[in-house]
Amino acid sequence: MASAKEAYRAELRAAARQLGERCLYSAAKWAAELLVGVDMDAAPAPSAAIDSPSSSSAASAGRLLHLHRSGGSSFRHRPRPGCGSTSEAGTPLGGVSYVSTPIPDDDAFDAGGDKYLLAKTYFDCREYRRAAHVLQNQAGRKAVFLRCYALYMAGEKRKEAEMIELEGSLGKSNAVNQELVDLERELSTHRRTGSIDSFGLYLYGLVLRDKGCEGLARTILVESVNSYPWNWSAWSELQSLCTSSDILNNLNLKNHWMKDFFLASTYLELKMHEEALERYERLMGVFRCSGYIQAQIATVQYSMRDLDEAEMIFEELLRTDPFRVDSMDIYSNLLYAKESLTALSFLAHRVFLTDKYRPESCCIIANYYSLKGQHEKSVLYFQRALKLNRKYLSAWTLMGHEYVELKNTPAAIDAYRRAVDINPRDFRAWYGLGQIYEMMGMPFYALYYFQKSSYLQPNDARLWIAMAQCYESDPLQMIEEAIKCYKRAANSNDTEGIALHQLAKLHDMLGQSEEAAIYYKKDLVKMELEERQGQNFVEALLFLAKHYKSIGNFEEAEHYCTRLLDYTGPEKETAKNMLQGIKRLQSGFPSMDIDHFAL
Repeated sequence: MASAKEAYRAELRAAARQLGERCLYSAAKWAAELLVGVDMDAAPAPSAAIDSPSSSSAASAGRLLHLHRSGGSSFRHRPRPGCGSTSEAGTPLGGVSYVSTPIPDDDAFDAGGDKYLLAKTYFDCREYRRAAHVLQNQAGRKAVFLRCYALYMAGEKRKEAEMIELEGSLGKSNAVNQELVDLERELSTHRRTGSIDSFGLYLYGLVLRDKGCEGLARTILVESVNSYPWNWSAWSELQSLCTSSDILNNLNLKNHWMKDFFLASTYLELKMHEEALERYERLMGVFRCSGYIQAQIATVQYSMRDLDEAEMIFEELLRTDPFRVDSMDIYSNLLYAKESLTALSFLAHRVFLTDKYRPESCCIIANYYSLKGQHEKSVLYFQRALKLNRKYLSAWTLMGHEYVELKNTPAAIDAYRRAVDINPRDFRAWYGLGQIYEMMGMPFYALYYFQKSSYLQPNDARLWIAMAQCYESDPLQMIEEAIKCYKRAANSNDTEGIALHQLAKLHDMLGQSEEAAIYYKKDLVKMELEERQGQNFVEALLFLAKHYKSIGNFEEAEHYCTRLLDYTGPEKETAKNMLQGIKRLQSGFPSMDIDHFAL
């Protein structure tokens, strides 16, 4: 057990060092965080997989699954690295063997090791062309990668400068990385001759992606992760190119344990929430102390609208890692949705003191000002976030929402379009565009964008309701289509209780009183369970009373009329008159209408 555990950790330990030496700092950080996230008493054996349960570990994963799905959190009393041992088994679920991938040897300190060290120092100081120049005549694979990577970063740096010079910090520009053509030529030659390593393949994939060759880029990145599976940056780039489940299923990936992290993250991106949650909770059997996995589980819970469970996980993350900024923008979105101004204020103050120039920090502060109704300040901080990271998807979408609040329609449209340019699967941006065009009185455009958003997020009742309201609007009056959309919303956990009530009203409008009565009764049951009693409740009671009286079911009609007597307003008087009418009908006396006595 101990030897298996050490072998597993040795992979991550070596990966963190090798990635750091190649200036792939995000991937190195990810590997190091995962390394210390391995449970002290849980040894993930390299030959074990997590797809089939074994006896002891399945019980452990089952406990985690139960805790995540119930009100409690499995993170409240979990062991931290270095803390005391526990008798609970935490081995991965076994049954299918992983492939064994040997850790490659480095050629760091060969004949050109000193020059490599100098080049890396220049790279760390963002002097990319100097770094490339130092390694100009070095032939080692490691030196070739760093030289090409430095040229790529120099081209990106120049592209950013050109964009600011031509269009401003947030403007659109056709500036491109001028190094891409030469890099593609060199890296493709190295690949043909077999003189390229997995890191060079990763860079080659980046270059091809930037040039728009997505199919070939996927192929190259698959080669990279198959030969060196510990580079999370390569997995992340591959994920960005998997825009559908069909593409994902057709990838020829080796069954290394890192593949499980990739699949879970891609499932989350593709809105396959149940699959993502199941895989992450199984991974928790090994990486019990991993903050990354906890943050991902919280993100899945947030996406599934389980806000209370997600909030508990985020709170635990902040308690154990108080200076964490990663994923805290998702937490701020959650607090915004719950209108928790005090908690959001505390979070904004904390990240401001930790690192106020992180894009995530700016986004959190922007959310805080938005919740306070200070939309101009919110826009300012979203703009700051985008100056730090022009591809920060969430900031573009949320800034579009703020422009809607400020009635700045052109700016809102531009922000939403920039968001879908970055990620065409961002349903919130498509939904925002639909709202904008609906406000502008252009329902056909609005319908197009609502349909795009509902296709990407088919289980979100809010999107179907928005589409139904568009069909229902005066310019269209497509009632049958609106009814179809409201039915989809009612079957998608409509927490706001809009769909059932609207279905009842529309069926009533079409003269379909039986169908209307069915939906009014369902709406009444839902409102009673949720303890909501407002105008919709009174309206449902009144309709049902009139409906059952009209079909001669006096007992049901009397029941609903009696319930109406508990409310004030004209409906109460109507109920009294109806009860009197029902009693007369039941006793056989004629109606006492004044017209009966007219001369």
